[in-house]
Amino acid sequence: MSRRTAVIALTALAPVSWGSTYAVTTEFLPPDRPLFTGLMRALPAGLALLAITRTLPRGAWWWKSAALGALNIGAFFPLLFLAAYRLPGGVAAVVGSVGPLFVVALAALLLRERPTARALLAAIAAAFGVSLVVLKAGAALDLVGVLAGLASAVSMSAGTVLTKRWGRPEGVGPLVLTGWQLSAGGLLIAPVALLVEGAPPALDGRAIAGYAYLALANTAVAYWLWFRGIERLTATSVTLLGPLSPISAAVIGWAALGQALGPVQLAGMAIAFGATLAGQLPSRGTFSPAERNGQELSVDPRIPAVRR
Repeated sequence: MSRRTAVIALTALAPVSWGSTYAVTTEFLPPDRPLFTGLMRALPAGLALLAITRTLPRGAWWWKSAALGALNIGAFFPLLFLAAYRLPGGVAAVVGSVGPLFVVALAALLLRERPTARALLAAIAAAFGVSLVVLKAGAALDLVGVLAGLASAVSMSAGTVLTKRWGRPEGVGPLVLTGWQLSAGGLLIAPVALLVEGAPPALDGRAIAGYAYLALANTAVAYWLWFRGIERLTATSVTLLGPLSPISAAVIGWAALGQALGPVQLAGMAIAFGATLAGQLPSRGTFSPAERNGQELSVDPRIPAVRR
């Protein structure tokens, strides 16, 4: 297995993990507490990583971490949950699946990643495949829900591109950056969850186990792998791994929850997975020659290369 393939495979574990969120939420957690669930995913994981790494931001990284935490976590989670509440689940997933198109546009603007026909076609095919997997006949639309879904996709897309553009401070690893963002995002969600949903609910052992899984595997580890992948791959390549999340959710729903998968859903999964693979085909600029020799360089091409 090549180094690039290994990076892609590890990064792909993040959206595959996120696909388990629905099953864990419905089977283990208290109902109707999406913001509290977002808070419990982000803040404990972020604080745990801060305790492990014992590194706080310095200088400009205080506001950069806050901005990235807001885009990737603090704004993304509430907007995503608002869309999920206002729209049928399949419609919300389809609206969110346009994220790769936003990343292609933002990467061209901020990272000088030239959009290719293959990337655009892969993003469109992925959204179409996801729609076949999750969209049900007669699904209703709600303007507020659609706008919230689009805003959540824009938020995560901007966070992905800015994470790539800003990189990380010298001597600071991806685990530290993950802790900064999760802590900042969780602190932003906390007052919103308190105002909208009130005091935290009583938790039994099943709920505690569910929240522990979401905070550790589904968030701390998954976001570390995601941010690590953003650093090593192009922003477009990483975001085109996103369709693995609804594919994973559909497979888990079939295997663990007894949900049916018909020919249309299977065809959609094949299209989305094919688009994901197409998005990972190497293109010029994906790795520099020095990176292929095992050195990690600064992620912004306009910054002189510095070995970390």
